[in-house]
Amino acid sequence: MVTTQRQKPVFRFAPSPNGPLHLGHALSAFLNQDMAAGGRLLLRIEDIDLTRCTPEFEAGIYADLEWLGISWEKPVRRQSDHFAEYHAALHGLIKRGLVYPSFLTRGQVRARVSASEAGGSPWPRDPDGSPHYPADDRDRSEGERGRMFASGLKHAWRLDMTRALQVAGHALYWSETGDGKTGEIAADPSVWGDVVLSRSDAPSSYHLSVVIDDALQCVTHVVRGLDLFHATSVHRLLQVLLDLPQPIYHHHRLVTDASGRKLSKSNGDTGLAALRGKGLSAADIRHLVGL
Repeated sequence: MVTTQRQKPVFRFAPSPNGPLHLGHALSAFLNQDMAAGGRLLLRIEDIDLTRCTPEFEAGIYADLEWLGISWEKPVRRQSDHFAEYHAALHGLIKRGLVYPSFLTRGQVRARVSASEAGGSPWPRDPDGSPHYPADDRDRSEGERGRMFASGLKHAWRLDMTRALQVAGHALYWSETGDGKTGEIAADPSVWGDVVLSRSDAPSSYHLSVVIDDALQCVTHVVRGLDLFHATSVHRLLQVLLDLPQPIYHHHRLVTDASGRKLSKSNGDTGLAALRGKGLSAADIRHLVGL
C-alpha cells in the first residue's frame, strides 16, 4: 500500500530592507517561528522598492533575526531577483484586458480629488485613506493610449477592478485565524479601487509580487500584522485571476507606542539593533512584545 506524507505547513517572514527592524517586526518573526514549529519557516526579502531598499538594511535584518534566535531555510528569496516572474503574470493580465495603463500623475489625481471635494462631492477612498484613482482614465481609446506611449509619458499598470470582479465571477472569501475577525472572511476588493500592479519606478507592486511569491514558495500560512487585513481582499482576487492557491491567513495585533501609534520605520521608532546595543536580550524583546 502506498502512503502519502502530509505536507508540512510552510510559513514565511517577509520584511522589506528599507529601514531597521523594530518591535513590530520582532512580534511577527516570533509568531511565525512559534506557529511554524514542526513545519517550515522561510525568509523572504521584499525589496521591490529599489529606491529605498539597501544592502545595509538587508544585512541588518539578518543580524537582528539571528540575535532574536530566529532560524529559517536557505536560500532566502529576494524579490528583486524575480522581476521576470512578476512581469510574466502582469503581461498575462494585460492580454486578458484586466489591466490598463494609467497616465495621471499624483498631482493630477490630487487636483481632481480636491476639486470634487471642494464642490461637495465626496471622493471614494480605500481602507488606508488614499483616494481611488479616477475611473475614467481606464476608458481611453487604444489610439489615445498609443499616442501617449509614443510620447514617452510615464505610466503605471492598474487593475481594472470592475472587469476583474466580473471575471472572478463569484464571492471571495479567505480563512482567518488572527487577532481580529476569524473564520471565513468575505473579501471586498472593490473598496481599493483600481490598484497599481506595476509602475515606472517599481516593476511590481506589493499586491502582485506577494501572491506570486507565496504560491511559488508553497506558503500555506501567512502570518502578518492587522494593518494588512483589508489588503487580503485584493490578494484573494489576484489569486483567483492568476489561478493560485490560497493560504490560511493570521493577522496579528500591532505593537504601538505610548500614544497608541503603530510603530513605523519612517517615524524613527527605536529599532532592534538599538535595543540590542542597550543590552537587551532576545528574551527581553519577547517580553516587550507580550509573548
